[in-house]
Amino acid sequence: MATETETGGLVDNAFETLVLGLGNILWADEGFGVRAVEALNEAYRFPSGVRLMDGGTQGIFLLPWVRAADHLLILDAIDFGLEPGELRVMYQEDVPRFMGVKKVSMHQAGFQEVLMSAQLSGQFPGKIALVGVQPELLDDYGGSLRQCVKDRVPEAVEAAVTVLRAWGIEAEPRTEPPGPEDRVGPGELGLAAYENGRSS
Repeated sequence: MATETETGGLVDNAFETLVLGLGNILWADEGFGVRAVEALNEAYRFPSGVRLMDGGTQGIFLLPWVRAADHLLILDAIDFGLEPGELRVMYQEDVPRFMGVKKVSMHQAGFQEVLMSAQLSGQFPGKIALVGVQPELLDDYGGSLRQCVKDRVPEAVEAAVTVLRAWGIEAEPRTEPPGPEDRVGPGELGLAAYENGRSS
C-alpha cells in the first residue's frame, strides 16, 4: 500500500524497517552511507518488511519514509572527531545528537530536521541506530571513497546485519547478485563503474 505525501509523491508503506544510506557519492567520503547500503544489498537478502534505500541528500523529502518506519537504521559519514576511517555504532537518543553536531555536509542538517519533525509529529521509529564512519576527505568533487573509509564498508555491512539481528531481523546471504528490481540506487553509478569512469 502506498501513501501520498504532501509533495505529491508516494511512500510504499509495506515495510516496518528502513535501512537508509545517506550522503553524496560525488564528494569522496561523503558517499559512504550510500556505498554501504549498496554493499549491504549486494551481500544480503532481507524479509519483505525491510526496505533498503539510497536516501542520498534528499533531506526533508525523507520525512514520510522515516515516519512510516518502526525501525530505522542509518548509514552515513559522521564527524565523530576520531581518526579517519574509524567506525562507530550509535543507538536511540545518541543518533539525533550525532546527526546534528559537527556536520560533514548540509545533508545532515536536513536529516536532523527530518528526525526532529518526526519526533514532533509523534511518528518516530521505536528503534533507531546509526552506523557511521569518520571521513578523511570530502572536498573532492568526482572523487570516490578514500581507502581508509572504503576499507570500512564491509565492516559497516556486518555492523548493520548485527543491529538488524538484534531487532529480530535475519539477513540471508545472497547466492547471486541482486536483479534490477532489487537494486538500491542507480546501477550506472555503482562504485566500480563510478571509479572506473573518472578521468585521471
